[in-house]
Amino acid sequence: MEADTLDISQRKAARIAGFTLIFAVILVIVANYSVNFRLIIPNSAAETAQNIIENNTLFRFNIFCNLLYITTLIVMFTSLYVVLEPVNKNLALSAAFFRLIYALMWGIMAVNTCDALHLLGDAPYLPAFDPDQLKAMTMLNLVTGWNAYYVGLPFWGLASTACSYLLFKSKYIPKALAVFGIVSSAWCVFCAFAYIIYPDYGKVVHIGLFDTPLTIFEVTLGFWLLFKELRPSEIGRSNFAIQEKS
Repeated sequence: MEADTLDISQRKAARIAGFTLIFAVILVIVANYSVNFRLIIPNSAAETAQNIIENNTLFRFNIFCNLLYITTLIVMFTSLYVVLEPVNKNLALSAAFFRLIYALMWGIMAVNTCDALHLLGDAPYLPAFDPDQLKAMTMLNLVTGWNAYYVGLPFWGLASTACSYLLFKSKYIPKALAVFGIVSSAWCVFCAFAYIIYPDYGKVVHIGLFDTPLTIFEVTLGFWLLFKELRPSEIGRSNFAIQEKS
């Protein structure tokens, strides 16, 4: 009876994880294409500041998306932990912890976005700064937020690498999909660390290619978990039995 209960909880958690994997990507796409790519001009602090001032409410929507994304990540790694814990508890916990660090980086991005808005506000002490200085500091806060993303990127990759390995070991999903997850996640980790150590690496490999394969994998995994059943796994059952005896 306990084993059946565990199977039911895993299947429910798998569907929740599948939904959050898809929803997380949708959130990022909405935030980027409705706000960031429209309002932030990378090489012009003046234009960016003007866009933010003229579209203040829209820019605040970006903060809302960040906070909702963090919530989605927390639900995601909790659900994935429930699915993968019977396979290897320690590795599943490590994956959850890595994704938590990644979520915290998005929190930093949200705070920096709030700071950027504050610099373009009407606080009584802001006139002490030159308008060009305020625009430059606004851009600096946004750039700092982007840096937080790339600091968190290897942790996303490490979390997905661990999850993909456990999915491969457990045979919950097709092996080809799990292998693609391992490769794409490892590629993301490599690119992230290479970019941090050697910033010009972004000129060798476009930064958009760092996480694109991993994003494709997680979206595909999301659809699989949402619409397919987890395949039976003897590993998960045997590990559960061992844990019960201990």
